[in-house]
Amino acid sequence: MINRKAVVERHFPIVTNVERLSPLSVGNGDFAFSADLTGLQTFPASYDVPLGTQSNWGWHSTEEPDYYSFADLSLQTVDTYGRGVDYPLYPAGRENAYHWLRQNPHRLHLGRLSFILLKKNGEQAAMTDLSATKQVLNLWKGCLFSEFQLEGIPVRVTTVVHPKNDELGVKVESQLLKERRLRVALRFPAPDMYADKWEETVALDWGNSERHGTAIVTRTEKDALFLRTMDKDQYQVRWSWSSGALTKTAQHVYELAPAQAKEEFTFSAAFAVEAPETTPFDDMISCAAEYWEAFWLTGGAIDFSGSVDPRAQELERRVMLSQFLTAVHCGGSLPPQETGLMYNSWFGKFHLEMHWWHGAHFPLWGRSHLLEKSLHWYNSILPLAKELAASQGYHGARWPKMTGFDGKQSPSPIAPVLIWQQPHPIALAELCYQANPSLETLRTWQEIVFESAEFMADYAVWDEEKEVFVLGPPLIPAQENHRPEISKNPPFELEYWKYGLEIAIRWGGRLKADVPVKWREVRQRLAEPPHADGVYLAHEKCPDTFTNYNHDHPSMVGALGMLPGALIDPEIMKRTLWKVKEEWQWETAWGWDFPLCAMTAARLGEQKLAVEFLLLETTKNTYLSNGHNYQRPELAAYLPGNGGLLAAVAMMACGWQGASHHKAPGFPDDGSWSVQWEGLHPYL
Repeated sequence: MINRKAVVERHFPIVTNVERLSPLSVGNGDFAFSADLTGLQTFPASYDVPLGTQSNWGWHSTEEPDYYSFADLSLQTVDTYGRGVDYPLYPAGRENAYHWLRQNPHRLHLGRLSFILLKKNGEQAAMTDLSATKQVLNLWKGCLFSEFQLEGIPVRVTTVVHPKNDELGVKVESQLLKERRLRVALRFPAPDMYADKWEETVALDWGNSERHGTAIVTRTEKDALFLRTMDKDQYQVRWSWSSGALTKTAQHVYELAPAQAKEEFTFSAAFAVEAPETTPFDDMISCAAEYWEAFWLTGGAIDFSGSVDPRAQELERRVMLSQFLTAVHCGGSLPPQETGLMYNSWFGKFHLEMHWWHGAHFPLWGRSHLLEKSLHWYNSILPLAKELAASQGYHGARWPKMTGFDGKQSPSPIAPVLIWQQPHPIALAELCYQANPSLETLRTWQEIVFESAEFMADYAVWDEEKEVFVLGPPLIPAQENHRPEISKNPPFELEYWKYGLEIAIRWGGRLKADVPVKWREVRQRLAEPPHADGVYLAHEKCPDTFTNYNHDHPSMVGALGMLPGALIDPEIMKRTLWKVKEEWQWETAWGWDFPLCAMTAARLGEQKLAVEFLLLETTKNTYLSNGHNYQRPELAAYLPGNGGLLAAVAMMACGWQGASHHKAPGFPDDGSWSVQWEGLHPYL
C-alpha cells in the first residue's frame, strides 16, 4: 500500500527567490488565485506572467454581448464535393467584426489583492527590500505558506481558496501590523480587449479607468460589498476582515489598514455575479485541508521511489504537481483555457480539441467527477452545436474549436475547419462510463454521444471510385500547418472517426436503442490511412511529411496510442514513430505531443522509448518549479501538457484494453523502474 502522504509531501514546491515564470496558485477548479512570494499579488512586475484572479463565470464582452454577430462577417464559401460550405476563415473586409468576435467574450481578471509594506522611513518597500523569503505550497492541504522579513521583522502569510466557493482567505502574522507598516490593497483593472493578437492580451490593463466602475454597495466595520460594472456586465466582491479601517485611495483602489492592537490579521474576499457571502478564515482553511486530504487519499496514486532510473524522481514530481494543477485549473464547470485560471491565453477562451488533454486523465485516476463537471457544458450548448451543423448542411452537432462559455465559434483561419474535437465528447463520455458503468451515466451523456456521431457519419463523404468513406477536404488535421482545401484522410482523424462511431454504436446497444445504418457503414468502410515509403503520412495529399512538414504536432502517431489503432498497421506505425523521434523539429512541438508519442510507444511495446518521450529534454517539454508545462515566454503555463502526462502515465502503469497483463506494461521491465500504483483505471 502506497504511503500517499509521503509521496505528495516530497514534492511540495518550495521557493526562496522570485521565479519569474513560476508563480504558485491555489484554487478549486472554478476559481484560482496566483500569488507572488508574499502570498498575495504585491509585486507583479517581478514576474513575466500576470498574477491572476480568475473564475469560470467571470466573462466580459466589450460594448455589449452580441455587439457583432456572424451576420456582420464575410464568410468564405469552400467547395465540399460539389456544394459550398461557409466558414468564418478571414476578415475579408470586416476586420472590426472579425476581431471583436475572436476576442469576445473574454475572461476577466477579477481583482488584485496586494500588500503595501512600509519601511521605517515611511517609504514603500520594493521586492528587493525583502529578505529571508520562503514559500511552500502545501499540496496535501491546498494551502500556500509564505514567509519573508522586512528590515529584520518577520511576516508570515497563509493563503487559501475555499474548495467550493469562489473565495480567498488570508492570514497575516507580523509585528509590522502593530507598527502600522502593513496594509492590504484591492485594485481592479480595466476590462478592455482590443488587441489584434492573442499574445497582446496577456498583460493586464491598469489604465482606462473610465471604462469600468467600482462602487461600494454596503459597508460595515468589518465588511464591504463592491459592485463592479463594465459595459453591460457586472459582478460583486465582498471583502471581510477581522479588524481595521477601509479607505478609498484611487478610483478603483481601496486600502485596508488592520487594527494596531494585534499581530495577527485575517481577511476573506469572495467573488460572484450576485452578492456573495464570506467564510471566516479558520473555517475556510479547515474546509480546504479536508477537501485536499480527501483528494489525495481517494482516486489513483503512484510511487516511483524504488526506481533505479535517475529520471524517476523528476517524473514523479511532474505527476504529483500535475494532479494538483489540473484539479485547480481544469476540474471546473467549463472546459479550461490552456493557461487554466492563471491568466488569459487566446482571450481566455478554451479550445475544445484540447479538452481531451485537459480532462481525459481524471477518470483514469479515479476522479471522473472532475471531468463530468465540464462535460455537462456540452449538453448546455447542444442546440448551438446542432445549429452550426445545420447551417453548413450537416445533421447532428458540430462542436466549435475555439469558444467561450457561450459556445459560439470564433472566426479563425484554422479553428472553423478543424475536426478532431468532434469525437471528444464520445471518448470522454465513454471514459466516464468505464468508471461508472450505469444506466444513469448512459442517459446523462446519451444525447451528446448520439448527436456527435450523427454529424461524424454525415460529414464523411462516399468516394464512388474507391468505394470508401473519406474525410475532407476541406479540413485541417490536428497538425495545423496544412491547407484545408487539399487536406484529405489524415490517419489520426480517420481512426478517431472509426473509434467514435464504434463507441456510439455500443452506446446504442447498451441503451437498447436503434442506431442509424449509416453509422455502421461509415465505421466499416472508412478509407485506409495513407502511407508511403513505409511510414504514415500527415494526410493523403502530403507525400513529404518528413521533409517540409515535420513540425507542429506529429498527430499521425496518435492513431495507435491515444487511439486503439483498428485501422493501423503496427509495423508501419513503429517505423513512423521512430522516424518522428529522429527527424521531428521538437522545438516546434507542443506539450501534449510528448505524452502522445509515449502512448504510441507503449502500445507498440517500446517501453524505453515511451519513457524517453515523456522526459525528452527540449523546451516544450519543460516543467517549471510550480509544475506548469512551459512552452514559450508568453505561454509559461500549458495545461494540456500536464493532463496529457497524467493520461500517458496512467496508461503506461495500469495498462490498456488488450495490453499484456504484467504490471506497468508501458514501463521498462529490466529492473530500472519500480512502478507502484493503486486506484488507476486501464485505458481504452
